[in-house]
Amino acid sequence: MGLVEFALFAFTSLFTVINPVGVLPVFLSMTQDMPNADIRRVAIKATITAFIVMVFFALSGQFIFDFFAISINGLKIVGGIMFFLLGYEMLQGKMSRTKSDTALPEIDSEFAITPLGIPMLCGPGTITASIVLMQDNPALEKRAVLLAVMAAVCGTALLLLLGARTIVRFLGSSANRVLTRVMGLIVMMISVEFFVAGLKPIVHDLLAP
Repeated sequence: MGLVEFALFAFTSLFTVINPVGVLPVFLSMTQDMPNADIRRVAIKATITAFIVMVFFALSGQFIFDFFAISINGLKIVGGIMFFLLGYEMLQGKMSRTKSDTALPEIDSEFAITPLGIPMLCGPGTITASIVLMQDNPALEKRAVLLAVMAAVCGTALLLLLGARTIVRFLGSSANRVLTRVMGLIVMMISVEFFVAGLKPIVHDLLAP
């Protein structure tokens, strides 16, 4: 896979898992009584938090694997299952449990970090995807591209959050549900790729003489 193809795959994978469009209604409800300047600060703080967490787990993934004596293949299988369930929920027009079960706190200076930055923008699925993509591509240029893609995804999420009021008003509830279902289908397809990629070497080792 060339650098351009890898960048497109990584961007699609991370963007669909983060699903910033699905976060917009919740973001609006959390910031509805805030002035525009505070809304911008919250959006910037949330996306920076998500980016830092993604990069941290992507770079520390190998240490985590060595410390707990686990393999990347096991994480791919678990990640594939997680993504499939997440995609299925999105396909049904629902928000993921990780996001929907998060109680909306009283407005203060910290809700941009949690629950907005973590886990609404950067949840378990995003962390898993970041680790798998980093560990599956040891070439230095691909890892540099992946970090750039993470920044691009978070930058796109920031732009969507900043334009949340206009976007939700333009799309309407029906178009938002359709978009969520399309993203869910993409997430499910990515989940199958992750699951098969993790299962194949394990089966090969079991069948090897």
